[in-house]
Amino acid sequence: MLNKEIQARYQEWLNSPYFDQSVKDELAALTDEKEIEDRFYCDLEFGTGGMRGMLGVGTNRMNIYLIRKLTYSFGQMIQDQGEAAMKRGVAIAYDSRRFSDAFAMETALALAACGIKAWLFESLRSTPELSFAVRDTGAIAGVMVTASHNPKEYNGYKVYWEDGAQLPPEHADKIMEKMEHCGWDIPVAAKEQAIADGLLVIMGKEMDGRYLSCVRQQLLHPEMDQEKGGELNIVYTPLHGAGRVFVERSLAENGFSNVFTVPEQAMPDTEFSTVKVPNPEDAGAWELSLKYAKERNADLLLATDPDSDRLGVQCKNGSGEYQHLTGNQVGAILSYYLMDALQAAGRLPEDGIMIQSVVSTALTEKLAESFGVPLVKVPVGFKFIGEQIKKMEESGKGTFLFGFEESLGYLKGTYARDKDAVLGAMLVAEAALYYKTTAGKTLPEVLEDLFAKYGYFLDEQVAYTLMGKDGKERIGQIMELLETDDRTKLAGQKIASREYYGKGKQLKGGALVDLDFPKVNILGLTFENGGFIKARPSGTEPKIRFYFCVAGTDRQDAEKKLEQTKKEFFERIAPDGI
Repeated sequence: MLNKEIQARYQEWLNSPYFDQSVKDELAALTDEKEIEDRFYCDLEFGTGGMRGMLGVGTNRMNIYLIRKLTYSFGQMIQDQGEAAMKRGVAIAYDSRRFSDAFAMETALALAACGIKAWLFESLRSTPELSFAVRDTGAIAGVMVTASHNPKEYNGYKVYWEDGAQLPPEHADKIMEKMEHCGWDIPVAAKEQAIADGLLVIMGKEMDGRYLSCVRQQLLHPEMDQEKGGELNIVYTPLHGAGRVFVERSLAENGFSNVFTVPEQAMPDTEFSTVKVPNPEDAGAWELSLKYAKERNADLLLATDPDSDRLGVQCKNGSGEYQHLTGNQVGAILSYYLMDALQAAGRLPEDGIMIQSVVSTALTEKLAESFGVPLVKVPVGFKFIGEQIKKMEESGKGTFLFGFEESLGYLKGTYARDKDAVLGAMLVAEAALYYKTTAGKTLPEVLEDLFAKYGYFLDEQVAYTLMGKDGKERIGQIMELLETDDRTKLAGQKIASREYYGKGKQLKGGALVDLDFPKVNILGLTFENGGFIKARPSGTEPKIRFYFCVAGTDRQDAEKKLEQTKKEFFERIAPDGI
């Protein structure tokens, strides 16, 4: 039987005159109490990537009513900033997902009803261009309607602040607080009136040109690209998303003329009909591009997710086979390529700083150390990298060189404050061309050189999806078990420390000391050899992720150690499976 709170939420949606009849009919037809409970047991909440959830009717689903309520609460928060903030307005973009265009328009019209200007893109655009547009327009904030790489049943709403980075936690908390005191009957402006009043402005090609100009400025060997870029044979897939126009254009304008786009995946498609999930991390997403790569003898394969902020890479190795490079491996290759090129040109800043998420590979620590460049670690979520860039700008201390996350996110430069797959595609193509023409090496061969020089670090993420209320409780139980885990070794590797990020504490040498790191819901342990394990419940999906990084003497040793580490780790926390 449904509890009183869930029953009350359900009945409100059934009986309120505000909701459309189609909504009421759908809810009235539900016979499974478990389904009703899952739709109404909670409201969707902000996480590291904003708000994201399954599409559908209910408080725990993404729908037009939640968009209005969230936007109205967001608008109230902007109103609190004063009239100047309202006039600066909010930049809005959307990707190719179900209802993304409708959600974006509703966002604009709900803001207009609050007297806040909306800068809305004329058609689908990427997340990094939205981040750029916030800064370029001088907007107080931005909204990106996307669920990134999630399955077609999902959509989401990412919120950005005036620096172009995702919304700071204190502002997100204010929005959630206002949502708690906000009903569902939300006013929206009429489109024609909003335009006439100057509260709805449509953006397009001029913004695109300024954005791509900034991407071009990040290249390290532009003359080489123009002269020899056609020698690199590239196969690209946008996976039915927003990346095609801008990845193709950027590559072509900068000399990479030999690019073949997978035709079956070139056009936007709300159903993502050729893949199970539009995620470059998923092996199935590569089937078509690999087929064309083999036919065309391509050097490099690139894939962007629906909102074009994540970049997947495969590359022909020395044996002529196509090798998938993980986000950690691409991050390590680009980190080395950038620092080495800048140092060779005498342009490596003395105060240069690299930034990466705390769950990303330990290999880059060794790389940065060899160049004398500090490496700053931040919580998961690119907004924390953006936050560090802002601190450098405000303090005048430090020059941002490069930031990345193991989840296929990369950024060079400060024109945007989120990961950029358009830029990532350009940098990977340039690095592949550079090593091909100067050393006759492929990117996998470059990676092997880095392993030989700095240590063989092997990384893997293991994720479990646990749906609904029961899943949320199970994730909590797993974190509680990990917090009491007291083992001193795993797979023969001595545990040097344990990190309780949520409590701001670290257990090291038998003593519990303060941890100089933001308080986030992550538990970790660090091995003496530099490897680690991190456990992190997602803030935007019903998942818990485990990040493993082990160090070996060679690939065989590292692979063996990784498998044994995972086996021993999961034996304690989930002997019967998660």
